[in-house]
Amino acid sequence: MEAGRVNGGNGRRRLTGRAAAGKGAAAHRSAGARRRLARTGGEVPLDRLTTRGRLAWLNAAGSRIGTTLDLERTAQELAEFTVPGFADGAAVDILESVLRGDEGSRWTGTGVPLMRATALCAVEELSSLEPTPVGQTFVREEKAHETLLHRYCLRQGRPVLVSRMRNEDFTKVAPTASAAAQMRAAGVHSYLAVPLIARGLLLGSADFVRGPGSPPFSSTDLALAEQLASQAAVYIDNARLYGREREHVVSLQRSLLPRATPVTPGLRVQAEYAPSTAHHGVGGDWYDVMALPGGRTALMVGDVMGHGLPAAATMGRLRAVARTLMTLDMAPERVLARLDLATRDLEDEQVATFLCAVFDPADSTYTLASAGHLPPLLLDGQGSAEFVDVPIGAPLGTGVIPYDPIRLKVPAGGHLAMYTDGLVKSRQADLDHQLDRLRSAARGLTPEALAGGGLIGCSPADAARFDEAVLLVAATASGTPADLCEWQLPQEGRAASVARGLVTDQLAAWDLAELADVFELVVSELVGNALRYGNGPGRLRLLRGERLVVEVSDTGPDLPQIQHADLSDEGGRGLQLINMLCRRWGSCRTVTGKVVWAEQNLPS
Repeated sequence: MEAGRVNGGNGRRRLTGRAAAGKGAAAHRSAGARRRLARTGGEVPLDRLTTRGRLAWLNAAGSRIGTTLDLERTAQELAEFTVPGFADGAAVDILESVLRGDEGSRWTGTGVPLMRATALCAVEELSSLEPTPVGQTFVREEKAHETLLHRYCLRQGRPVLVSRMRNEDFTKVAPTASAAAQMRAAGVHSYLAVPLIARGLLLGSADFVRGPGSPPFSSTDLALAEQLASQAAVYIDNARLYGREREHVVSLQRSLLPRATPVTPGLRVQAEYAPSTAHHGVGGDWYDVMALPGGRTALMVGDVMGHGLPAAATMGRLRAVARTLMTLDMAPERVLARLDLATRDLEDEQVATFLCAVFDPADSTYTLASAGHLPPLLLDGQGSAEFVDVPIGAPLGTGVIPYDPIRLKVPAGGHLAMYTDGLVKSRQADLDHQLDRLRSAARGLTPEALAGGGLIGCSPADAARFDEAVLLVAATASGTPADLCEWQLPQEGRAASVARGLVTDQLAAWDLAELADVFELVVSELVGNALRYGNGPGRLRLLRGERLVVEVSDTGPDLPQIQHADLSDEGGRGLQLINMLCRRWGSCRTVTGKVVWAEQNLPS
């Protein structure tokens, strides 16, 4: 970086002492003892490196620079590779826009674009230098008496070489007057700056200096630095492109996950999403929590196999289908069967695992069904933790095994933990061992820590998680919620009268007497349909939540539908009245028959 380069409004940080610390033994060797290794393995003095040695050095860069797809790490590898083999100090600066994932630039404005100090490395003798700290952005204003060679380097895309620095050159290279004085005192005598250009676009620049005991940079060194910078720029651009794609996938995935969990009676749900520590770990893990009619709650956890944008997109499609099916209040095993058909219809032939649970606060039970998913963990609140033996069906998209549900009673104060395999998956241990470790970790957590997502932090895969993970922990409250009432109706003609009386009394107790007239009519119609078409009513349930919901169960197989009744017809208008009087209504099949429900807004 010539004097002009410094001028170039780039507050070039060249080689900081900070950078020297912790850069490895190689970076701390004295500059005078610095030698380069030729391919033959013998040491060659810096000023007598052969052409074969230079080619071997450039070839070695391919295996030591760009080892990851992390842009900042790639820049640091470039700085560390050149010290002390090529220079006594190195600094790499990247355009701020590139670090944000944008394209490089053909800069045409005044001055130079906003840059960020990204990597530093220096030998011990230059540890007193004062470069711009890593992570800090900078723009230096041009002074009238300065020739900004650095600006020339960036704007023209050409290297800058100052073989032997004169006194005035230091102020054009160092970011501050103090830094210039430190460079003089440390004996820095030669400076070289090269632009980092990939696909014709400027990404940043790399600066090199040499101090006491090292020969000045030559035209041969300049050519060598240009070749290295060209190679490193490709790695940096690849890292930028990958980072941008990953950011898009992360944004898509997060936008498809629920932003908040609904408040449901008898259940407190805490959801946690743990991103992968690996850059490729973004994929198709998802969860969902839905409030269903009658106070029930649907909990869903799924994992699309694979990573990247296709997995995230498939996750969004499956979650949308699952929500639609659960809105119809379908049984978990039927939801899985329909999801399997939907997955097989996808053009990209994705496969996913899925676990669905429906919680009923009336009796604190879960109905669960699994499509190849890991078993949920049940904690009874007394220090015991066991995996639930849910019948394992085929993963979605491969459906060859029917899905069988299981009904699970959860004690008061108990927790049900549902998760994806990223919470336990490891390259060093088998799955059974990891599941045992997860169970042991859960036993050691307090109910408060468990409900707060503490299982994420102490999971067996936490330290080396290479896949994302989802955790859904549901805590059951003790007893039936005060806003939920359920009664068994008689199997005879007076069932409608009994139902009206129960609903009217309960609404009065809740200070909702103004809704009594409407709900008397609604419950009469629901019970009447159960008597006529459903072999008699079963249970009547009334729930006060965000809205008021009433439902009646029966053993009939046919779901009700609104009919178009003529003026002369004596019946067929019951559901029409319910449809007009209520916010919405619906029905769903159960193991023993069906449930018909209606919902009304509460008074403001």
